[in-house]
Amino acid sequence: MAFEHYIRSGQKRLRCGYTTGTCAALAAAGAARLLLIGSVPEKLSLDTPKGWTVEVELLAPALEDGWASCAVRKDGGDDADATDGCWIVAAVSRTEMGIIIDGGEGVGRVTKPGLEQPVGAAAINRVPRRMIEEAVRRECQSAGYGGGLKVEISVPGGEALASRTFNPVLGIVGGISILGTSGIVEPMSERAVVDTIAIELHQAAVSGGKDLLLAPGSYGQDFLRSMGLDIQGIPCVKYSNFLGETLDMAAAEGFRSVLIVGHVGKLVKAAGGVMNTHSKWADCRMELFCAHAAICGGGQELCRKLMDAATTDACISLLEQAGLRQAVLDSLLKAIQRHLDRRTAGAVSIGAILYSNQYGFLGQTDFVDEIQRQWKI
Repeated sequence: MAFEHYIRSGQKRLRCGYTTGTCAALAAAGAARLLLIGSVPEKLSLDTPKGWTVEVELLAPALEDGWASCAVRKDGGDDADATDGCWIVAAVSRTEMGIIIDGGEGVGRVTKPGLEQPVGAAAINRVPRRMIEEAVRRECQSAGYGGGLKVEISVPGGEALASRTFNPVLGIVGGISILGTSGIVEPMSERAVVDTIAIELHQAAVSGGKDLLLAPGSYGQDFLRSMGLDIQGIPCVKYSNFLGETLDMAAAEGFRSVLIVGHVGKLVKAAGGVMNTHSKWADCRMELFCAHAAICGGGQELCRKLMDAATTDACISLLEQAGLRQAVLDSLLKAIQRHLDRRTAGAVSIGAILYSNQYGFLGQTDFVDEIQRQWKI
């Protein structure tokens, strides 16, 4: 059955889908119900973190001695990726207490530090784990069952699918990841995203704004709020991955200053002159950390570890251990400023603030303080 939620993208109407995390939670709920009461409906629904209800058909229900399983077909809507159409299967069995969640065949295992889940754990992220646990607990309560359950999520063919994702690069082996923060996949074409950014910039400019905050997404906006940067009435626009085009449009709109607040995992790419930060265009994060560590005195062993790191947070941890964290971040920030200046060609005053979810504030370019002084004039 088609998931009938749509968003408008420019002049297009695009159908949304639902994440592997939502599929896993629904499959787990169906398997738990089958195990506990011996039957399962043809369809089952779940309220996602976004607030939208997803109703799916439960596939291949099976009840054996001591366990039950169900599957849900992933629907990526009009933003289909490698996992679109695959089956997410949950097998549930009784335990003494608690809800245990693990991955089976086709679900990757974490082999490198710095990811959301620890080394050795199944690549089932935090929000999907919570969704699975909540869905299964509801079934336990409904059935009057006070014991525990073990939930194993598997993806038939998941190991082959993973070769078309970034999991091998991240050090996740053996399958795909079970992902999702809102539970919903919202498709948007690249041109439509840029057009939307252009509209937001124009609205901010015509309302009298001279200064501008830019963040790649909601996490960046959350961080700038945590720093108190949102209380000065400066408009904030999300630029997604389109840093270069957003800066071009901001200059064309006549903004006086632009301050970028970005996660190091995206914004570090600007230190290499990369102005579209989507991984399909460029992923030079580790190479940049390695190069700047080398010019700051890092040895071959450190550089090799940086190149093998799974995430930028893992790079920062390695630099911390080597006593080079601040030196390398300062070097990267100087390179970021140089490329931002080159892109804007003097049309605006520009600076950038780096942060990470694990380490918080990491540093800022030289012109950030000057920009903030301008805001107070």
